[in-house]
Amino acid sequence: MSAPGGHLARRLSLTDAVVIGLGAMLGAGIFAAPAPAAAAAGSWMLAGLALAGVVAFANATSSAQLAALYPEAGGTYVYARHRLGNFWGFLAGWSFVVGKTASLSAMALTFGSYISPDLARPIGIGAVVAMTTVNYLGVHKTVLLTKAIVTIVVASLVTMVAAVALGGSAGTDQLTADMPSGVWGVLRSGGLMFFAFAGYARLATLGEEVRYPEVTIPRAIPLALSIVVVVYAVVLSAALLALGPTALAASPAPLVDAVKAGDLAAVAPFVRIGAVVAAAGVLLSLLAGISRTTLSMARRRELPTFLDAVHPRFGTPHRAEIAAAAMVIGVVCVADLREAIGFSSFAVLTYYGLANASAWTLAAGERRWPRWFAGLGAALCTLLALTLPLVAVLGGILLLVSGSLTWLATRRWVTKPNGG
Repeated sequence: MSAPGGHLARRLSLTDAVVIGLGAMLGAGIFAAPAPAAAAAGSWMLAGLALAGVVAFANATSSAQLAALYPEAGGTYVYARHRLGNFWGFLAGWSFVVGKTASLSAMALTFGSYISPDLARPIGIGAVVAMTTVNYLGVHKTVLLTKAIVTIVVASLVTMVAAVALGGSAGTDQLTADMPSGVWGVLRSGGLMFFAFAGYARLATLGEEVRYPEVTIPRAIPLALSIVVVVYAVVLSAALLALGPTALAASPAPLVDAVKAGDLAAVAPFVRIGAVVAAAGVLLSLLAGISRTTLSMARRRELPTFLDAVHPRFGTPHRAEIAAAAMVIGVVCVADLREAIGFSSFAVLTYYGLANASAWTLAAGERRWPRWFAGLGAALCTLLALTLPLVAVLGGILLLVSGSLTWLATRRWVTKPNGG
């Protein structure tokens, strides 16, 4: 039997929350986003990475403050409802669910491609089914598997950096001062690299499952983000020094090719395994995040109420888990990897723009960081979203229009404002 309207169990510690954040972020960008980012900005993609890190930190402070005030499943969907109104909350939830569906399809395809390019789609679908099964069985099992995944991914990244440093292929002569698309290209690379940081939204959606969320989440989000920024900077610098921006932009597996360029190419298979495991980690963590936001929206009848169910034994939103997996599988059947990254970036930047707008409304006594952080985050989210490839911007605009029409069409079933 399902438990309609049930609550999720608070089982996660600070360490658990940080690990889940690392599992969501490590892999989403480091194995998938460098090539399009290098194509946009050349060696200046490191400036794009820095810009993405600044945006991510501003967004993280806003999310952390809001999560402490509203410790329930749903993330910015919940925050925007409370601070901006029901429509903006729905639009945040809509952007998250649709955008993360695109992101997860990219990760499923990455998983399949690293194993067998010719069978990328069926292998990716199998990975979605497997990770959904783990999430279905309970968040405790999710944490245990995520810890194992993070360990393997970090080990593979350390191996990659060491192989580049010791393999004799790295050198500053690989770098150029050229900007293939000027300053606009650097901004675009920042928007594409933001794809790599978006996983910390998973932490905000854990508000109903974390012990002492008013303390744990504000600590976990900046801590996980800081670790990832350092890791990304080191790894991307190594890849650029080994391959140069042109070869990096053309590579379907840039970190593997960076290792192959040197004398320690024998360790490349381990780096490839790390990419596969990283993609699995993103699938595991973000599938859980989508299901929690879906559950929160269903509770307010902004999605079918059938999805408002918590499993009586496992304590998970099992129907929302299955629905999220079905959506991702559908996209995997037709998706293109690079277009999925651009579209996901637009949707997630919209989501965080609304998080920053929500944080802007906080009173002085509710703040942990200066108000201007939220304003900077909102402005940079808008700027980076508009610099993405045209197909991503047009798809993102269509996303917002379709979400607005859906909200208007379902108004008769929506509960009172703020879920009352």
